[in-house]
Amino acid sequence: MRMPSRSARLFGPPAMLALALALALAAGCGQPGRAGEARPAPSAPAPVVVGTEAPTVPAPPPAASPPAASPPAARPPAATTGPAGVLTYRVTYGWAVPSHPVRVPHTVHPPIAPPPAPPLPYLTGISVGDHAGEHPGYARISFTFAGAFPEYTLQYVPEVRTEGRGDPLPLPGNGFLRIQFIQAQAHDEAGHSTVTGAPATRLDIGNLAGYGAAGDFEGRVTYGLGIRVAAGGDQALPIRVSELTRSAGAGKTAYVVAFDVQAG
Repeated sequence: MRMPSRSARLFGPPAMLALALALALAAGCGQPGRAGEARPAPSAPAPVVVGTEAPTVPAPPPAASPPAASPPAARPPAATTGPAGVLTYRVTYGWAVPSHPVRVPHTVHPPIAPPPAPPLPYLTGISVGDHAGEHPGYARISFTFAGAFPEYTLQYVPEVRTEGRGDPLPLPGNGFLRIQFIQAQAHDEAGHSTVTGAPATRLDIGNLAGYGAAGDFEGRVTYGLGIRVAAGGDQALPIRVSELTRSAGAGKTAYVVAFDVQAG
């Protein structure tokens, strides 16, 4: 019987098993990245807090914008009654040239007051004013009555004549306006004048040179205005007429008719 060789005895099954084990161990101690290499432990994930948010710093509130400027308080509309004490005011004849008779009617029911008061609206005063700074500028002459407004007419005329006699009324200027109040008087029952205040008849206020009385006869009171226009010219200046009422005290009312002569 043939005996196995020496090499066969040296590398039998037990020897082969030991050799394989040694090779495996050597492989485990080789280059990094291979099997058996120690790996860093993964970092633990951040804990999740349920129902709670990380605190946040609130943003500063926006700078308060300055409050919007409140609109100026509405001014009350200008009183149509005019200055203090004036009750009513209206224009009865706008700026125009009365080359033909202009009539402003009023109904008067005499007697307007029991005797001894005059039965008709009666003239109590005449006043004038310079309004050169207005637009347009003008001169004003006003006739104040007691009791009521009378009816009146106005017209440019070549000359103003007196009531009754028909004489020319001397007036300064070179243009003439005739004014007549109807159902009116300027005297009381004793024949005395009811006019308690009036300026001198020569005025020279703007283009209003003067005025004069032309009659107080049969319920008609007549006046003339002398108006100065450019020398040698035939220009007729526009006229405006207005009415106002104002308190006369003691529960009485003054009735004022104002004639404005436009500057020119």
